[in-house]
Amino acid sequence: MSEREVIRQRARLYLEHEVDDEDRAELTALVDRDDDDAATELASRFSGRLPFGTAGIRGLVGAGESRMNRAVVIQVTYGVIRYLLDRVPDAAVRGIAVARDARHRSESLQKEVAAVAAGLGVSVHWLEGPTPTPVLAFAVEHIGTACGVVITASHNPPAYNGYKVYWENGAQIIPPIDAGIADAIDTAPWPDEIERAPESSLIQTVSGIDDAYRSAASSVRAYVSRASTLKIAYSALHGVGQKTFIELMEQNGFSHLYPVASQAVPDPEFPTVSFPNPEEPGALDLVLAHAKANDCSLILVNDPDADRLGVAARGADGDFTVLNGNEIGVLLAHHVLTTTRVKKPLVLASVVSSRMLSVMAAALGARYEDTLTGFKWIANEAMRLEFEEGCHFVFGYEEALGYTIGTVVRDKDGLSAALVMAELASTLESRGETIQDQLRYLSERFGVFTTRSKSVTLDGPSGAARIDAAMAALRSQSVTSIGGEAVETFADLALEERMSSNVLLYDLRGGGRVAVRPSGTEPKIKFYLEVVGPDARSRLQAMEDDIVGRALS
Repeated sequence: MSEREVIRQRARLYLEHEVDDEDRAELTALVDRDDDDAATELASRFSGRLPFGTAGIRGLVGAGESRMNRAVVIQVTYGVIRYLLDRVPDAAVRGIAVARDARHRSESLQKEVAAVAAGLGVSVHWLEGPTPTPVLAFAVEHIGTACGVVITASHNPPAYNGYKVYWENGAQIIPPIDAGIADAIDTAPWPDEIERAPESSLIQTVSGIDDAYRSAASSVRAYVSRASTLKIAYSALHGVGQKTFIELMEQNGFSHLYPVASQAVPDPEFPTVSFPNPEEPGALDLVLAHAKANDCSLILVNDPDADRLGVAARGADGDFTVLNGNEIGVLLAHHVLTTTRVKKPLVLASVVSSRMLSVMAAALGARYEDTLTGFKWIANEAMRLEFEEGCHFVFGYEEALGYTIGTVVRDKDGLSAALVMAELASTLESRGETIQDQLRYLSERFGVFTTRSKSVTLDGPSGAARIDAAMAALRSQSVTSIGGEAVETFADLALEERMSSNVLLYDLRGGGRVAVRPSGTEPKIKFYLEVVGPDARSRLQAMEDDIVGRALS
């Protein structure tokens, strides 16, 4: 039997257990066609179950085992709940918190999560309506649930959706929990054989969680709330953040808010942006024009599920500068570290973030640690160090616009980070200073750290093979310098026992660093470069040319 017919047979078997009429019709139409395009599409949809990793699953919306749909979510939830019941005391009584964003199918997928959990006898704390991901993470600890699930694809393009899992500590899951859940998913029955109870009394809507979140998030401010004259332009990028953002900011004295009306309402098509990620070129075009038209000093932008924060600031010349993730990170970190009252403050950053934070922490008497990429590592490592060393976590960040202040949310939180950035900008403005002035001060005090990132997209099965080959090529080379910068130490984090990941680190003489890794959510290989000192642009270009060439030549 040809591979083409094997896939067709697999699709026919899958169709016997399909639970969604529209997905059944979509797959049936493909199975009934005997042409190359249909065969290629079926092969894509039946290339294996979406892998459970990066705290959950993420993929294209559509019918088939390799897509995000009701059938897949039913089986994934079965695995999550079975593992939960085996590992967490009183899990059925404590229950799970369930939320969603506003993407295609998010509401129906949230309902399936609740129905499967209730069918297995587990209480469900239902968060009604489109909800920012940080609010779900907050709800897990606030309510005391055994875990939390949010249906979201964060900042991915419109065709995607996802499923993210938080454990009882309010943080995204890490090994061995993820592997245990993956094993439980592999033993799940067919979706139509899994009991679901969509009308169960075990499913109860949570009330007051938004108010509780805003009250807790307000506590991360350094100063007592007071009226501010700072004019802030804002965009939710068609996501779910605007309502909570506006209420949180106004609650804390920031009333001069200018949201972009055309991007305010959740819209799964994201019609005004090609890629709803504040980092992407063009994503801030509308809010930049809006800020200039309304004479704003600060621009704050959340991604569609509001766990990331983009920032742009007006300088003394009246022009706006879009800050990169590391600039935002060190600004927030310095503000927190110089205003905190806790003893033994703890700050963390991912290994691909700027090394300035480690220098800053040493100078300001804070404990510093770096972690693997992904906020699940920052949050869980912070809790470990708090427990083992008696530190008090005050700040963590990763350069991909992820920040958290304090312990209100054990994950990145673009809403409370926006509040603290507004506080910093307002404080500076009251002194006649700008964000750019503050960045210059930080460079003068801690050193000139300049970063650059480079992503190379390699689509399809051949792309995945090329990414694997690139990582293997780098591992096989003894690299003593990159672009003329001497390499002092090399680390292959895939060999680490406690925190293992497919990341290569080259620490450079003088304090810089190069990191290389495949993306966990996109078909990309990513290069992160940093130098300390003068002539940064030419040095970074030489480093980029060298390391990318070594990997992909």
